[in-house]
Amino acid sequence: MPLFEISLAEWSLHRSLFTRRLRHLDFPRVAKEDYGIEAIELVNRFFKDKARDRKHLAEFKKRADDLGVRILLIMCDDEGDLGDAVEARRKHAVENHIQWLEAAKFFGCHSIRVNARSTGSYAEQLERAADGLHRLAEAAVKYDLHVLVENHGGLSSDASWLVSVIKRVGLPNCGTLPDFGNFKISLRKEYDRYLGVAEMMPFAKGVSAKSQSFDTNGNETRTDYPRMMKIVLDAGYRGYFGIEYSGLRMGEANGVRATKRLLERIRDA
Repeated sequence: MPLFEISLAEWSLHRSLFTRRLRHLDFPRVAKEDYGIEAIELVNRFFKDKARDRKHLAEFKKRADDLGVRILLIMCDDEGDLGDAVEARRKHAVENHIQWLEAAKFFGCHSIRVNARSTGSYAEQLERAADGLHRLAEAAVKYDLHVLVENHGGLSSDASWLVSVIKRVGLPNCGTLPDFGNFKISLRKEYDRYLGVAEMMPFAKGVSAKSQSFDTNGNETRTDYPRMMKIVLDAGYRGYFGIEYSGLRMGEANGVRATKRLLERIRDA
């Protein structure tokens, strides 16, 4: 058994998807045939109007199943703020996410990834985000799914705040999806990424291996990958590392391959 597995986040190919050079339905084939990756993480933006289109979902699942590609989770954006200051809007945001729980259950996923976006003071945002997440995690129980929160800007990139939110929710199916690079709290403030991942790991059900640029030796230039991977593995994590290339210079295909080579090199070592 390998020390960990490697998956591919659909966002790594977002430019090709947005410009329609790649179709969402072809993502499982591209992951398997172009990159040799047999597990994928979907992004709801690329099939936003298909959440309850059972014909479309069935076609996607068949394509993945036929290739032996596992669908791990759905990353959910633009469905309202789970920490909205107005309770009715928080409730509506929770309701908007139900369709993605249904789709994730149909695909055989283990989780959906959501955002803990809110407004107000530090304490107010903590309380509001925890309330929305608690409601959604309670709803996810009947689907046997986890609700994972990514450090994704604003206070959610403050790992100590996010961990406090998860603890306030207090449900075993509400956890984190640490991203190696999303620790920018504001234009002038950034949380220490190594400390942040270490703090989030006790609640992690997945890991996003963010990459942006590489040097001539194949090392990621913004994150010390050996150091970061040691933090993750020392926490006892043995799940999937989802490649999420978001750089510009290399192009998507080269960026995905460079990230995979780096992960494999560290795993072999």
